[in-house]
Amino acid sequence: MRTFLTATMAVALMAIGCEKKSAAPAAAPAAAPAALAPTGDTILIGEVFSLTGGEASFGISSRNGIEMAVKAANAAGGVKGKKVETRVYDDQSKPEEAANATTRLVNQDHVVLILGEVASTNSIAMANVAQPAHIPMITPTSTNPKVTQVGDYIFRVCFIDPFQGFVMAKFARDNLKLNKVAVLRDLKSDYSTGLTDVFTRKFTEMGGKIVSVETYNKGDSDFRGQLTAIKHAAPDAIYVPGYYNEVGVIARQAKELGLAVPILGGDGWDSAKLFELGGSAMEGHYFSNHYSPEDPSPRVQSFVAAYKAAYGSVPDSLATLAYDAAGVAIAALKRAPDLSEKAIRDAIAQTKDYPGVAGNITLDENRNAVKPAVVLKATKGRVEYVTTINP
Repeated sequence: MRTFLTATMAVALMAIGCEKKSAAPAAAPAAAPAALAPTGDTILIGEVFSLTGGEASFGISSRNGIEMAVKAANAAGGVKGKKVETRVYDDQSKPEEAANATTRLVNQDHVVLILGEVASTNSIAMANVAQPAHIPMITPTSTNPKVTQVGDYIFRVCFIDPFQGFVMAKFARDNLKLNKVAVLRDLKSDYSTGLTDVFTRKFTEMGGKIVSVETYNKGDSDFRGQLTAIKHAAPDAIYVPGYYNEVGVIARQAKELGLAVPILGGDGWDSAKLFELGGSAMEGHYFSNHYSPEDPSPRVQSFVAAYKAAYGSVPDSLATLAYDAAGVAIAALKRAPDLSEKAIRDAIAQTKDYPGVAGNITLDENRNAVKPAVVLKATKGRVEYVTTINP
């Protein structure tokens, strides 16, 4: 059972701040609806996340983080004398449902801005609806560059795949001293293919060699054929830029085949379910991520303590970045001269040095956050901080 934050803790949290994949989205609105300034005592913002389906763990964490930020904002007096409320839709981990949910938020609910999604494929589908409607949208964790390229109303508070691919390539060469790496990627995932492209290029530029590239499709459960081919290539490690629900199974099957080399990945691994699926087979593998709950900074530790009190678990990076995304949105709503779509968009674009839990957030001219990444190691059923790599 969830424990609600006290008003004191909520105010304190407000003071501290605050995928990854492309499919054909549902048809966007033909024209932007007329601006509807909020009336009454509330400001309505929308959320779209995978609360069921293959990435449900991500969506639930994200919803929790936003819920905390909104409670904190309301406990501190709200925005312009109004309470902030959220309208949440489940896209079932499907891009077409993400687009449909965004259309409802725009045309039926008349939200002033939208938060979501986690997976880049779903965020792209959402953005293709929000952009022509001129409704600002902030994705907490979609790292594929295509997301914000949809248009000037689309923002993110996380780093992008080119940086994340560079981070793991640099870590593989400089820290692990690896020379030969195989790649196992999701063929239909923008997130997975984007990370693969950058990692492959950067690792090669740094003097490494890619000895094998194998593919799979989301939802696959048997990877033994690809792993057998990789084993024959004798790599020093395997780069698997996928999601936790496949990565855990891949690690277990690699161990069964005697493929005893480190597996490397990205932030798509970040879920407690990774260890439920992979068990002891996850031991000794590495992935890049947005923050570490082991960071001793007061900002991080205050957030971790409050999240644990509210939800009974340590916040993952999805919860943390969703909290930061909501914080950026709420701060922009406060700064905006009015609550029209353009005023809110312009206020978000002006975000500079926002004190997020996962690091200070400044949005660049492409509406992307520039920030460091951490590398984490899976060990004994948990992850431990290894190093930070800066842009």
